[in-house]
Amino acid sequence: MRGYPGALKVVGTMVLPLVVGVDGSELSLHAVDWAVDEAVRHGLPLRVVHASLWERYEGAALADTPRVAPDAVTGHDLAESVVAGAARRAGLRAPMLEISTGVVPEDPVSALLREALHASAVVTGARGRGQIRELLLGSVSLAVAARAPCPVVVVRGRVQNRQAADGRIVLGVGGATAPEAVRYAFREGAVCGWEVEAVRAWRHPAHRTAPHPLPAGEPAHAEEDHAAALLDEALDGVVADYPGVIVHRALVEGSARHVLVARSSSGDLLVIGARRRHGLLGPQLGRVGHTVLHHSDCPVAVVPRQE
Repeated sequence: MRGYPGALKVVGTMVLPLVVGVDGSELSLHAVDWAVDEAVRHGLPLRVVHASLWERYEGAALADTPRVAPDAVTGHDLAESVVAGAARRAGLRAPMLEISTGVVPEDPVSALLREALHASAVVTGARGRGQIRELLLGSVSLAVAARAPCPVVVVRGRVQNRQAADGRIVLGVGGATAPEAVRYAFREGAVCGWEVEAVRAWRHPAHRTAPHPLPAGEPAHAEEDHAAALLDEALDGVVADYPGVIVHRALVEGSARHVLVARSSSGDLLVIGARRRHGLLGPQLGRVGHTVLHHSDCPVAVVPRQE
């Protein structure tokens, strides 16, 4: 049985590692830093993975790898230098951390999805390295977040948010939010000593405008009250399991994607749930998932519903 932070982390007696994908870019090194801190907090081993076909996938030369003589340069040399450099960085940040590495002869999405089958979680950077990186904005992280069977953390946003300056987890509570996502957020809050802000967005029906009178007997705040009930239902049973976590409930009128992006500015981690739509091609995260992965000011954890 697979496990991940917020649920199980072991298979039998084997502890599942935290996997971080690296490509030699500065942004992937930010992901390494975040993954190291997360692995230490949870007592997990760290696995550093590079897909040797990353170049073919994103079409650019390595940016931050050690220089070697031209006649010695091979794809294998470059790939090994990427994981070795990332592992050294991780070891300097946490000397006691158990670290393993792997160079996988696959494209990055396939490689990380394969690693995700035996991972507590997968951590990626926000973008690729290529000259067309603006076009491929989050192409790898989007695909992995949409399809991985374990949580995927995309390390993005401002420096202060990546460095946990606020001590707050923002939990988006919506239609795709399953108990796994809620427990993930609360477990992170308990382990890190951070507060959890559970946010539920709500909107008035499109056909109603404020000046119009409500039908007789209809409460004036029916939609907001319904959102509050759904928020309480999502948190029911989890709050009691984490009595040391400070919880803030927030009901905000507006679209969920815009509300969560705005709230991410004061968060160290934004947690959202995801449904896997079997039988459909391509990422199926929905507009909320796509928006926060592109625009959040802090790292984003996408936690799948376990069918």
